Amino acid sequence: MNNLRNVDLNLLVVLEALLAERHISRAALRLHLSQPAVSHALARLRQLLDDPLLVRGQGGLVLTARAHELSGPLAEALAQVRILLGPSGFQPATARRTFRLAMSDYGAMVVLPNLLRAVRKAAPGIELVVTQGSREAMSAQVADGEVDLALGVFVYQPEGVRMAALFEEQYGCAVDAATVRDHGRLDQVAYLARSHVLVAAHSEKVDPIDAAIAKHGGRRKIACVVPHWSVAPALIAGTNLVLTTARRSLAALEDDPRFAVFEPPFAFPGFTFSAIWHERNDADPGHAWLRERLLAVGAGQGLDEAISLRG
Repeated sequence: MNNLRNVDLNLLVVLEALLAERHISRAALRLHLSQPAVSHALARLRQLLDDPLLVRGQGGLVLTARAHELSGPLAEALAQVRILLGPSGFQPATARRTFRLAMSDYGAMVVLPNLLRAVRKAAPGIELVVTQGSREAMSAQVADGEVDLALGVFVYQPEGVRMAALFEEQYGCAVDAATVRDHGRLDQVAYLARSHVLVAAHSEKVDPIDAAIAKHGGRRKIACVVPHWSVAPALIAGTNLVLTTARRSLAALEDDPRFAVFEPPFAFPGFTFSAIWHERNDADPGHAWLRERLLAVGAGQGLDEAISLRG
């Protein structure tokens, strides 16, 4: 058993970065250390824990089984240490900290701009690092401590992961305005007669739009499948394709005369866009501060309100 007096706490911080980045150079950038310093720390960690931790694999470094086991406990332990050693409260004006967020490009489009403006004005020393992943991957990253917050459409969450609704979203349709009369809408027959652009993010197996149409005995003809919400509107320009997607992602097309935006001809179920985080961060003042601003932005409060919440 390792004697706690012989353990350098900084090694655990390096280990946290290595487990998250799985890349020595990126971990060094994240920690503001040199690559040799991180390599040296990894060598000490391997000796301390009697495990290689990261090994060469296809496409780069991969975690050993022992490293996977350590991810959750390490994140929880460091979260508690930061609370213990940090100031009694969170001072946004002077705080220097990096928060890791995961979200799709839809989340980045509708939430991130106002969130970043609120954070920059109140806490200029805060850095937000945003990554993207499937909802399953983001849930696992939150549970393992690889990200602080994830935004998306979540149903089931692992034990210890908390969730808060940011807003309710509905679907809308968009077509090239030249393909409909007087910027009108399509009825069910015309809708199904056309081909469609489908936004299918990662491993999601059942599309809710197609599931709803199937209940009416219909089926869409898919011409193009893309993984990103933001590129989809550009794909229908100059074609007779139909895009059915989250209504907020069509906001920029509402006043664009080149496009017609309308309600779907079928009753598609809406969805709840939420934030998730691990309960280990509940008592972290900085994390709570960021969550408050995120919830304010999601609720549609103005920038001033989001900034003014508790400092």
